[in-house]
Amino acid sequence: MKIKNIAIIAHVDHGKTTLVDCLLRQGGAFGSHELEKVEERIMDSDDIEKERGITIFSKNASVRYKDYKINIVDTPGHADFGGEVQRIMKMVDSVLLLVDAFEGPMPQTKYVLKKALEQGHRPIVVVNKIDKPNSRPEEVLYMIYDLFIELNANDYQLEFPVVYASSKAGFAKKELKDEEKDMQPLFDTILEFVEDPDGDKNHPTQFLITNTEYDNYVGKLAVGRIHNGMLKRNQEVMIMKRDGSQVKGKVSVLYGYEGLRRVELQEAEAGDIVCIAGMENIEIGETLADINNPVALPVIDIDEPTLAMTFMVNDSPFVGKDGKYVTSRHIWDRLQKEVQNNVSMRVEATDTPDAFVVKGRGELQLSILLENMRREGFEVQVSKPRVLMKEIDGVKMEPMEMALIDVDDSYTGVVIEKMGVRKAEMIAMTPGQDGYTRLEFKVPARGLIGFRNEFLTVTKGTGILNHSFFEFEAFKGEIPTRNKGVLIATEPGVTVPYALNNLQDRGTLFLDPGIPVYEGMIVGEHNRENDLVVNVCKTKKLTNMRAAGSDDAVQLATPRKFSLEQALDYIAEDELVEVTPLNIRLRKKILKEGERRRNRSDV
Repeated sequence: MKIKNIAIIAHVDHGKTTLVDCLLRQGGAFGSHELEKVEERIMDSDDIEKERGITIFSKNASVRYKDYKINIVDTPGHADFGGEVQRIMKMVDSVLLLVDAFEGPMPQTKYVLKKALEQGHRPIVVVNKIDKPNSRPEEVLYMIYDLFIELNANDYQLEFPVVYASSKAGFAKKELKDEEKDMQPLFDTILEFVEDPDGDKNHPTQFLITNTEYDNYVGKLAVGRIHNGMLKRNQEVMIMKRDGSQVKGKVSVLYGYEGLRRVELQEAEAGDIVCIAGMENIEIGETLADINNPVALPVIDIDEPTLAMTFMVNDSPFVGKDGKYVTSRHIWDRLQKEVQNNVSMRVEATDTPDAFVVKGRGELQLSILLENMRREGFEVQVSKPRVLMKEIDGVKMEPMEMALIDVDDSYTGVVIEKMGVRKAEMIAMTPGQDGYTRLEFKVPARGLIGFRNEFLTVTKGTGILNHSFFEFEAFKGEIPTRNKGVLIATEPGVTVPYALNNLQDRGTLFLDPGIPVYEGMIVGEHNRENDLVVNVCKTKKLTNMRAAGSDDAVQLATPRKFSLEQALDYIAEDELVEVTPLNIRLRKKILKEGERRRNRSDV
């Protein structure tokens, strides 16, 4: 059987998953009876992926075309999940680089392309969404050439093939003037330009684990590519661990991919992407080798984490009201499970048994972990995300992000000013279409923490901000943080319209009437820089002068509600986000006002 292995890489929302859907349909991955019930974006199987319209985990599928089996891997486009992208590059022989025919290359396009070029791949460029009314495919192609040159692509990589497509409409073509028919031109380009997998089925077995999953029936699964030799069911293998040690193991079940389904195999040979079961002690980056002649493949090198958060046992007065799992042992076990499947994340114990430091690639990655945990029934408190610094040759270094901002012309001045305060350096300013300007900045990662809320406010919700990790540079100096204090509940109880109404001129409220609160919980933002302790449970004193229905006249403004990411962005160093299955609450680390005051006087 002839094999082609290819990954699809792109910026978020440039159409990767839709393209895979289209290739699977037209490649006959589904029978006619199945096509009727196949949902859109089938490769995004995780609930959060479907809700947010992003790919978080890499997925495997295959299609048959002519006499080839084409293994397709759908990768995440967001830089926070770069660990997934880096692993996949070891598994494939080329990539489809998907670029939106209107937006052009974006920060994550640059990030994922850089990883592909470093691996030596020559991408097939797919200019997607050419059927959109404002598309500009020729202009975007020039931008892609510039990006290849900027990333130091070699001569071989610069001779990349180009296909124009609309994955939504289901067609591809090699020239813009060609007929819009089906995906056959893209299939033909894959067969022509993607190299056959190297490796020899007669050599000793070498299988590199690039992903792990868990199945309730067969236990831990390892996904990867057979680089040499054969893998057979019930085969004895040597597990080459990351630390250099060796452990014996046995392949109890062997799966291949047909369409989206895993199918059991008796054997598979060099070049194929397969999934195995039978060993609980295997990790990403390790090699399964021949039992008699074990040789390890190079360990996968993953970008270091750039952000850390402290996960703590929930100690609020409302602990245990929403969730099933609240103890430190529950939280530690769940975090360890996450690290097994996510190589770009680290978990460390702290001096106290109830707190753990979780390090990752960005706020989105960490917030999605939290979102999954709350859906699984966990309660946890988390601190403000902090950037991880490095010291190189005695110089303090910090992670820098490349930020791309599309903003209405009337807001460019205020955005440049806000980014300047955050020590950002403007790289480019390009007038766009429809009265929009594209701004490109190099900015410290810590300068973007908490910026998104302010950015949406100053651009009246119309600005678009994309960013990805760039490199480490020398520390840029102090950056001012949130310039307003908060309103803090002074006693436990339930919020009352009368009390909330009296506080409206003091700031912006975060809660509706009838919400339970505890002492130390944050209930709003103060108009001034200092924090203010308030009573949101205070009721109106009854007198014989009170008119019936006088409380009905209270007019409350709509409170500001926070998503999980917005809450993490918002909090200050002395505050926490309490995350439960039903609620996201903001609170002070020290709940009692007297203790907070003493703590301030001690500093």
